[in-house]
Amino acid sequence: MEWYHEMITKNFTSFQELKHMYSNASLAGDDRVVFNIAGNKYRLVVRILFEYKVIQIKWFGSHKEYDKIEVKNVKFLKR
Repeated sequence: MEWYHEMITKNFTSFQELKHMYSNASLAGDDRVVFNIAGNKYRLVVRILFEYKVIQIKWFGSHKEYDKIEVKNVKFLKR
């Protein structure tokens, strides 16, 4: 996955740097960033701690499913 490779090889130190590369990314609170994928067909919610260089995937799904979640509280669920 290209996004994953970019995230581990780039050294983003702030949301502003990340936003420069991913103009469709948006902040959603609790250090969460939402990425629009495939022309906004899907959404990816991750928590990024720039200071520690940590990324946690919190949620992935369709735009329709995204509209039903509380992005600041959603947690990754194993299925």
